[in-house]
Amino acid sequence: MRLTSFTDYGLRMLMRMASAPERAFSTADLAEEFELSRHHLSKIMQRLSRAGIVETRRGGGGGATLAQPASELRLGRVIAVLEQDQPIVECFGSGPHSCTIDRQCGLKARLRAAERAFLTDLDRSTLADIALSEPRNAA
Repeated sequence: MRLTSFTDYGLRMLMRMASAPERAFSTADLAEEFELSRHHLSKIMQRLSRAGIVETRRGGGGGATLAQPASELRLGRVIAVLEQDQPIVECFGSGPHSCTIDRQCGLKARLRAAERAFLTDLDRSTLADIALSEPRNAA
């Protein structure tokens, strides 16, 4: 299974946030640290916030923090949230698709089972298990 860059960046952000749970992180700071687009990270942060994974505050002293301890955030759940609009095959999507063998397809059920097994296995680990070490130049 291949994860999207959206998920990759989201996991990086969360791993960094888990390394300093007492600190609020701005998307600007994370974008600079990871050399990524602030706009793209803002979209990721919004999805994580809507899912209750992070809490955000505006203004001075604002930023994003984990909504719960990293030890309670299961990786399978986080990845499912980040990948929610990215089905592994077209026929899993919610929109129209053009598969001509859909009614006879034996692959679909196997792919669904593999996807569930992938996320279930990841749920054995938490964000705390993969948190980054605090960088030396951290503020």
